[in-house]
Amino acid sequence: MFAENTYPFDARGVAKRFRHAAIFGALSALQPGETMRFCNDHDPLPLLQQLQGHFGEQIQIEYLARNPGEIVIDFRILA
Repeated sequence: MFAENTYPFDARGVAKRFRHAAIFGALSALQPGETMRFCNDHDPLPLLQQLQGHFGEQIQIEYLARNPGEIVIDFRILA
């Protein structure tokens, strides 16, 4: 069960060649105050740098799990 205004995004089910575009598209569709809960099998450090460069201070990034094979990150869009 997800909190209100939190939407799941499981990157493991998206073909690698489409992942970054899908993630950027999903985040761009969020309204201020909404969160995308991102799940992946590896830590996406290059992606995080790209997201911070693109969204700047409009995005808050919070790790919920950072274990080998299990990464869960909340991406919250700020006003």
